[in-house]
Amino acid sequence: MRDTFATIIISVIIILLISVFGFFGVILWNEYQELQTAIEPQAVQTVISESENTLEGDIKVPQIIENPLNELEDGNSSNKNVKYENVKVDKYFYNQLEDYSAIIYRAFESNKENMKTGKYKIELGDTFSSLLSKSNGQELLNRYYQSAIEAYIYDNPEVFYFNPNKMYLNVETITKGSTKTYNAYINNGNENSYLTDEFSSKEQIDEAISELQNIRSSILQNKTGSTYNDIKIVHDYIVKNTEYDRTISKPNIYNIYGTLVNKEAVCEGYARTFKYMMDGLGIPCTLVIGKGTNSEGKTENHAWNYVKIGDKWYAIDTTWDDPISTTGWVSESSKYKYFLKGSKDFLKDHNPSGQFSEGGKTFSYPALSNEDFK
Repeated sequence: MRDTFATIIISVIIILLISVFGFFGVILWNEYQELQTAIEPQAVQTVISESENTLEGDIKVPQIIENPLNELEDGNSSNKNVKYENVKVDKYFYNQLEDYSAIIYRAFESNKENMKTGKYKIELGDTFSSLLSKSNGQELLNRYYQSAIEAYIYDNPEVFYFNPNKMYLNVETITKGSTKTYNAYINNGNENSYLTDEFSSKEQIDEAISELQNIRSSILQNKTGSTYNDIKIVHDYIVKNTEYDRTISKPNIYNIYGTLVNKEAVCEGYARTFKYMMDGLGIPCTLVIGKGTNSEGKTENHAWNYVKIGDKWYAIDTTWDDPISTTGWVSESSKYKYFLKGSKDFLKDHNPSGQFSEGGKTFSYPALSNEDFK
């Protein structure tokens, strides 16, 4: 009897031990899985996952609207003597443009304030007459226009309020006897305006800009004068205060307003915001688009930044440094996995493309330092 009782006691103890070990085993396994989720942001949709094949900023091949005029109507034509030589621009993608594209870019820059109406007519004058007199003149002008507007969009994240796909390039043909000249201008065509759907007036845009500038000033007031520390301040703010939007349907998720005001964005919003902040600090920075390959081997459209410290360029991916965790806990190391990286590590899962849209100009990016910043 005593042996039977002892056997029962031993059996109960063994069962209890198995239960305890099993219970803690499950807890440890869950902790391990959650830690893996936290340190592998690529596996939890930190890259863009829209159904489209391109980023939101992709610009369609522009349409040229022809408006033939005869010499009697010449007085109603656009201003033929518009010049933009005095507009000074020194920006990364602008500096790669051909002369005709640079003229269009400077026209945008010169009329930045006017463009807030969404209907302002941007005059280009007769600058393109010799080009348009060629048999393939309109095709060439299409390319120059597309390159100009792409460079402008990616150089200037603060211009978040207009939609380049609602802008139209108009060409007036003026015939005087056997001579033809051409005037060009950009407007909103048959669209209500060339503003995005989220903004409808200059007053609304000015209010949004003021709000953004106040946020940027509040962040940059903590700047230290050390390029590294100032970059880190901006990186940490974006990572801490922005939530990655997985619906791909909310307004402004591709721009600085969504990131800084609504605090929700996709990768392009993260990257544009980082550049906007770097511009405020006077630190050279460029937005980069391409493909990102996550730990599961899935490749998708993605956007990130290159930033310059001293005479070297380094990569920063604020989106992938903002991993999604099921527990709310993220290790510190995972927040800097893509911070100031060199090409040897960064380009293992990032493949930059200098072509912003199909058929568009292929821009170049700065050559990254081979090693990470130390």
